[in-house]
Amino acid sequence: MERRSFLRTAVVGGTAAALGAVGTGGSAVGAFGGSLWRGAAVTGTARPGRGPYGAPLAADAGGLALPPGFTGRVIARSGEEVAGTSYAWHSAPDGGACFADGTGWIYVSNSEISPSGGASAVAFDGSGAITGAYRILSDTRQNCAGGSTPWNTWLSCEEVSRGYVYETDPRGVRPAVRRGAMGRFKHEAAAADPVRRAVYLTEDERDGCLYRFVPAEWGSLASGTLQVLTAGEADSGSFTWTDVPDPAAAERRTREQVPGAKRFSGGEGCHYADDSVWFTTKGDDRVWRLDLGSDTYELAYDESAISGGGPLTGVDNITGGASGDLYVAEDGGTMEICVITPEGEVAPFLRIDGQPDSEITGPAFSPDGGRLYFSSQRGTSGADSGGITYEVTGPFRKQAGSPVRNWVSSLSLPPAPRL
Repeated sequence: MERRSFLRTAVVGGTAAALGAVGTGGSAVGAFGGSLWRGAAVTGTARPGRGPYGAPLAADAGGLALPPGFTGRVIARSGEEVAGTSYAWHSAPDGGACFADGTGWIYVSNSEISPSGGASAVAFDGSGAITGAYRILSDTRQNCAGGSTPWNTWLSCEEVSRGYVYETDPRGVRPAVRRGAMGRFKHEAAAADPVRRAVYLTEDERDGCLYRFVPAEWGSLASGTLQVLTAGEADSGSFTWTDVPDPAAAERRTREQVPGAKRFSGGEGCHYADDSVWFTTKGDDRVWRLDLGSDTYELAYDESAISGGGPLTGVDNITGGASGDLYVAEDGGTMEICVITPEGEVAPFLRIDGQPDSEITGPAFSPDGGRLYFSSQRGTSGADSGGITYEVTGPFRKQAGSPVRNWVSSLSLPPAPRL
């Protein structure tokens, strides 16, 4: 097995803080907490370890197994009214993100069903109490993952052939807008890069590609250029971006238009942090890293490279914490969210027992970094109507030497997002 390079830690300041970068499933913390992933390259992908929190304890009555010092609660169940509201939570909850809003925050979540799909939101006050729940996108198909933008909108992606990206208002005030310029393909996730003023997009196909959308005007996704990553067949190397001739082609599929487009086995989650894009591929249980400063790519995690198999399988949605840790949700596997640390360890963070026919989706941190939201898409029933959305609270790691500030007050949503 070819050895891969893996970046180890060097504690750095959060240069992304001044730029407002937010990634898929991200939040104010993922954007402003900085990252520890810069540093010297070492041989090999992330290796199994104890992790920063230790092994999850025995599961509680609801089947949620958490590390010491952490607690969990259910905030919504598919088909049932969210507590304190008259809004029934959607089926098959999938990708999600958090947005600061005054002294509170909003968690948005996609619905991966067809034909209705769409997305919903739950609002919280500064203490974490639920203050509302509502629909933000309707009449779309199989909305899987997506990503947040620096101007505080949610990009909801259709995971269907020739699907679209929809830009939505987390508060549900402005109507959602279809962004056809971002291409028509089996969209999975999106991550915004405010440095290069681009949005990266994964494609959930066995021979899918990785795309970059460069808007004509940063802050507006109405028009721009769709590009595809071109590179060799190796698991590491250099890459370039090539324009897609016809992103909305009726006949010729997007991923077949550019010779030399790099193929990835089932693109899933996508996260931007500290001049890097991290994305996952479920077909081969890998986590990839694009180093945007050097225009190179490499593997951060490869399950097949670990003797006896790694702890992370069925890789899916991905997000980042203020410490630079990556949190990767499993689609199946052992129903865990695993953490990959900047030190090069991968370990289970939490587990959901008694739900073998489900998958974990939508991990995202609250703006203060103290709460993690996610869903079990099909819950105990194994049906789309059985989804459960959770909140976990506890001593999540902060960036070394730089405690996370209360970004809730400083990152309030503007009066109305630009759509």
